[in-house]
Formats: sequence, structure tokens, C-alpha cells
Amino acid sequence: MDMLEVAGLAAAAFAAGAINAVAGGGSLISFPALLAAGYPSKAANVTNSVALWPGYAGGSLGYRDELGRQRRRVALLTLPSILGALAGSAILLSTPESAFDRIVPFLILFACGLMAFQDGLGRFAARHQLRARDEAHVPLFLHGGIFLLAIYGAYFGAGLGILTLAVLGILLPDEIQHSNALKGMLSLLINAAAVVYFAFFGPVEWAAAGVMAVGALAGGYLGVGVARRLGRRWLRVSVIAYGLVVAAVLLVR
Repeated sequence: MDMLEVAGLAAAAFAAGAINAVAGGGSLISFPALLAAGYPSKAANVTNSVALWPGYAGGSLGYRDELGRQRRRVALLTLPSILGALAGSAILLSTPESAFDRIVPFLILFACGLMAFQDGLGRFAARHQLRARDEAHVPLFLHGGIFLLAIYGAYFGAGLGILTLAVLGILLPDEIQHSNALKGMLSLLINAAAVVYFAFFGPVEWAAAGVMAVGALAGGYLGVGVARRLGRRWLRVSVIAYGLVVAAVLLVR
């Protein structure tokens, strides 16, 4: 790699790490950067997952206070996160990307709809006893939802944070910063399982992954400060707005 390529990939990973800490969807910056650098699409996809993992670690470090009050939730949701990620990784390496790429924009639009109507859907879930009763309760629907999200996250990942934040907002009685912290930790677990799988079986471009990992770690840690300053309302508005942009980019592509 020449210096221009190194600088471009590092900058893209920094931006992706920050966006993932705030909302999710950073892969829509880092993945095209790898394609622009000349890597084949599947290798770019796998390398992108490996490269962005440190960004989730940086975001979780920035949210350590909020995560300290959710240790039981994290422990209970670790298994569905890992199992789903391993399943998604296997699907990615054994099937073509084209069919799944076509439905990704609609998944992200669906997530934006969930975010926009989150309060009403949360009240519906509470009336029908689908929602968590308190901070110690992790409903069965959340276990299943995280498993499915982990499959998607390991397969492609763009918009995983948006989808996860929407599901957490509906099923957990939390303010958005706590949900954002949990979203980041679950993304960290999902990507960790995918990284291990790809390290053994995937076409990882390790030089590019190493360069991008440094940028993603810094962006993930600094992005938490942006998320805190936005507050509940503007963080949700930003998530929805960014999700719509991501979906539009994917539809055009």
C-alpha cells in the first residue's frame, strides 16, 4: 500500500468507528473505501469486519459507566450474539452477496421506522408483556432478536447499530444512552465472533485491516462524546436521518 491508500483507509475507519459509536452504519464509509482501494467485494467485506472491531472496543470503553450497570444483560445476551455471528459468518463465506445486498436498504428503512415509532411500539410491548419488566429482566423476544441481528451483523453489518438500537429501545425500559452503550457492547461481541471465524476461514487482507483498526479504535472512543452531547431526542433524530442516507446510498448502488 502507498501512503495515500494508508491515509485514506485510516481516515475512513476513523469516521466509521465514530459513526458506529453514535448510531451505526459506519461500514457504509469503510467498506466502499476498501472497494475503492481495489480489494474484491467479499475480501473487502471480511476485512472491513476485522478492521472495525477495535472501534466497538473503543466505544465500549467510552461507555464503561453505563455498561457497568448492565453486566447481567450483557452476560445473558452473549450466547445469542456469538451463535448468531458464527451462523452469519458461515453464510457469508458460502453464498454470493448479490441477493442479500438487494434487501439491505429495506432492512435499514425498517429500522428507521422502528426508531421513529419507538415510543408507541414500546407501550404496545409493555401492554402485551413483551417488554422487560425492569432492568434485571431480559425478555425472550430480545434473545431471539439479538440472535437474528448477529446473523445479519456478521454477514454484512451496515446498519447493525441502527437495527439493534431500535430493538433495544422497544424491548427495554431504558434511556437512549444506556441502550446505545448496550448496542455497542453487543456489536463488539458479534464482531469478535465474526473476526475469529474470518481469521481462520475468510480472505482477510491483514495489512489493510491493521491500518484501519487504529483509525477505528480512535473514532469509536471519540464518537461516544458526540453521542453524549446529542442527548436522547437529537441522537434518535440523527440515527433516523443517517439511516435514511445509508438506505438511499445502498439503493442507488
